[in-house]
Amino acid sequence: MPRRRRPPRSGAIAELPPLRILGQIAALQGIYYAVALVLMVFTSLVAGLKFKLDLVFGWASLRGDTTQGWLIGFVWLCCAGATVVALVALVHRSKLVLDFALTMHFIHLVIVFLYTGFLPRHVAWWATMVASSAITVVGGTYGCRWRELQPISFGGSARNAEAHSDGAARHGDVSGDMGDEEMGFGRGRGRGRGRDGAGEYEMVGMKGDGGK
Repeated sequence: MPRRRRPPRSGAIAELPPLRILGQIAALQGIYYAVALVLMVFTSLVAGLKFKLDLVFGWASLRGDTTQGWLIGFVWLCCAGATVVALVALVHRSKLVLDFALTMHFIHLVIVFLYTGFLPRHVAWWATMVASSAITVVGGTYGCRWRELQPISFGGSARNAEAHSDGAARHGDVSGDMGDEEMGFGRGRGRGRGRDGAGEYEMVGMKGDGGK
């Protein structure tokens, strides 16, 4: 006797399979580092500094007692802004933004630890990452909620339905007027038949007192 297949499970596992989640995390992390790499190279060229991978995967250069350290911190905040756009485009759901944003920053911490061999020791690095996390979570949540609240369009059917209802309303008004005329219920000046069918009547303008 063949075994019965279990029905698909409902909930987060069915809506977000593990492979899809891993793909979204990898894409988000790749976009994060791609934007950071481009901005770090551009900043180094403009400032006349030598570009090193330590600017992306290290923590020693991000410090609060040098101008370069403040500039690098600002670049990481710009990367957080670019990540907000990636979250809205990839994740779509506002309730998942917190998990993805914190996971991305945690992976960055692990990569920095593996690259340097030490945990970051500068307070400026930790403060920048906290601010970056806050920007990513708040901006991503707001963007995804805005996208979720957008009206759904089904190929112009809503407009067609609205136009059809307006046309039907206009047609109903015209047909109602014509129906009254056909039934003998005159509106305005002219001749007509009473609603009770008791003979015809004619509307005549009333003369003022001067006409007597």
